[in-house]
Amino acid sequence: MEFNTLKQIFKQVFNLLVLMSISFSSLASVMLVDGHIRAMPPSVPNSAAYFTLMNHGPSIKLVGVETTFTDEAQLHTVLDEDGMVKMRQVSSFEIPKHGTLALNESGEHVMLMGLKQPLVSGETLELVLIFDDGSKLPINLVVSKQGMAKMHSHDHHH
Repeated sequence: MEFNTLKQIFKQVFNLLVLMSISFSSLASVMLVDGHIRAMPPSVPNSAAYFTLMNHGPSIKLVGVETTFTDEAQLHTVLDEDGMVKMRQVSSFEIPKHGTLALNESGEHVMLMGLKQPLVSGETLELVLIFDDGSKLPINLVVSKQGMAKMHSHDHHH
């Protein structure tokens, strides 16, 4: 009787380990390289997140982002239509097999809509990335004026 009990326990532990390795393997293939959330004045209700992901596995799509500090997070791209630069919401970003996805101010990015509190430069906030295979990857990004500093370095005066 003891042998059968130990056999059942071993079987359950083995199944648990197999399930854990399968779910962690998809997450382990995508890694955050770097990134930041743009610091905005307290009166501005929206911001954006920029980051680079490296994919060490098969092609995968980023299909959504969850946050606790915004009403909504949307995937956006920047298009040039008839000489006009326009921002559009998209359903996904593909991360190629053994490739990277670079979200930046002049292209693809995550719009953070309806900030629930002002962003404080230097604070770290969590975003949860959602992929088309159902996996989720929490990432932590620092709020930074980095993007605003780049804009001012071009000597634009309004």
